[in-house]
Amino acid sequence: MARIAIPISDNVLSNQYNQCGYFDIFEIEHKKIISKQRESICQKSVNELNNWILSQEITDIIVHEIDKSSVSYFADTKVNLFIGVNIKSPDQLINEYLEGSLKSNSQYITI
Repeated sequence: MARIAIPISDNVLSNQYNQCGYFDIFEIEHKKIISKQRESICQKSVNELNNWILSQEITDIIVHEIDKSSVSYFADTKVNLFIGVNIKSPDQLINEYLEGSLKSNSQYITI
């Protein structure tokens, strides 16, 4: 089973990983959505947010922009990152994920 987290602002993918209002978390099994939940987050530091992601047993994160320290952190924890993804609704993004057409663009890793 996969657990995919998408940071959301104004009902679309947040421009910044750590500056969102909430996360939509999708559970996927056999290429089908088995659940979707919305998790509100308080203003957390990047480290607190990264630890929260791990505590939620997230396997994949879809982001537009993310900082280098978070990329390194998730590489060490084996959480898959889709970086530089075009800003769209979470449902559009999860459909691209399921179709295998979701692409990363590393130019959106920030300092």
